[in-house]
Amino acid sequence: MRLSSGNICKSKCNILFMTKQHMRLVLPISKCFKLSKLGARRFKITSSWNQGFNHCSVGDRAVAELRDRWMEFQGIKNWEGLLDPLDDDLRKEILRYGEFVEAAYRCFDFDMSSPTYATCLYPKSSMLTDCGLDKTGYKVVKNLYATCVVQMPRWTKKTFPNLASPRSSWIGYVAVCDDEKEIARLGRRDVVISYRGTATSSEWIENFRATLTCLPDNMMTSNKNYDQPMVQSGLLSLYTTNTQCDQSLQDTIREEIGKIVDKYSDEPLSITITGHSLGAALATLTACDITTKFSNAPIVSVVSFGGPRVGNKSFRCQLEKSGTNVLRIVNSDDPVTKVPGFVIHDDIDDMAERETTHVASTRMPSWLQKCMEDTQWVYAEVGKELRLSSKDLCPQIINKGNVATCHDLKTYLHLVDNFVKVEHKREKPIDCSG
Repeated sequence: MRLSSGNICKSKCNILFMTKQHMRLVLPISKCFKLSKLGARRFKITSSWNQGFNHCSVGDRAVAELRDRWMEFQGIKNWEGLLDPLDDDLRKEILRYGEFVEAAYRCFDFDMSSPTYATCLYPKSSMLTDCGLDKTGYKVVKNLYATCVVQMPRWTKKTFPNLASPRSSWIGYVAVCDDEKEIARLGRRDVVISYRGTATSSEWIENFRATLTCLPDNMMTSNKNYDQPMVQSGLLSLYTTNTQCDQSLQDTIREEIGKIVDKYSDEPLSITITGHSLGAALATLTACDITTKFSNAPIVSVVSFGGPRVGNKSFRCQLEKSGTNVLRIVNSDDPVTKVPGFVIHDDIDDMAERETTHVASTRMPSWLQKCMEDTQWVYAEVGKELRLSSKDLCPQIINKGNVATCHDLKTYLHLVDNFVKVEHKREKPIDCSG
């Protein structure tokens, strides 16, 4: 559901310029907006590791802080006490994972006239370096592809040739931290699964298949204390569809994670799944699949940016029961985070909060609520939320009604980088006992 990939125009101030090139749809997005007085963010992962000092410097203390608290930053305590106010080390980790998502966008071939359209621009061995993300300490070990069930009608290929898209497209990668110094800094070996957002017309069609559908049996736990977990139809299709020539994204993930877990079973390990927009939704679904499939899985965390809703209340319960940690970075002015469907929460009484999250009032008879849930449009928010606002940093974006800019990944990273935040939503845990 990514509205635009966005380009950066550099001048005396930091400017975000939304173009039609990566949109592939006719939208009048052609204005520049000032995002920050601090200058453009550099596409580089920084490290506080400093070999030049033998005494305990500020950098050394930062290294020790991350090494000793990494499980907290991965959500082992549901990020309690870290979001309000936002812990500075956690903020840096969020930015670090956001840059892995930026890399997924930079590696994707958006040129529809190119014979390599919808593939990865760079070889796996040098992918991160080639796209400008060097010295991360991570090595890409697997390319990821997603396959769409729905295809554009044949007549559109002649009438609208720019809407043509392959059935299977490169959507991200798996990278493993293999640098000993970075492993020491992080306190464990980290595995990153990174997903880009929507880029092809076929993916857009899958996005609009927004009714809920049941999780397949191989993605469900045996817990019978809650109803059938359900997720968005198009999302599940992208994750599980295979062809005679293309392995499903699900099978690729399971195969690769199985190898990684076996190979590094004797050392501290974490799996961090990150993505933007459609990629954020895929990240949540992937985490659910990994924790369900692998009983010996290490700590599995999601750091998502601008993601749409994924599943229903029972899906959320399954995530919580499996110990999956989900941190959603949300821009209050981004409409993509408020779709699809609607949410019913019995535990939300504050009217202002209900309005900002598109939560339906639940002062209704139980039979009516049941009827609404049967429509397969009742979703549930998952995990912990860090809510930011474009209005505080770049109100001109809101004044101009530029929805695409509010959703852009670079806007999210600017908001986190400059720590412009509104009070994040405090959600009570759903009762999963039945």
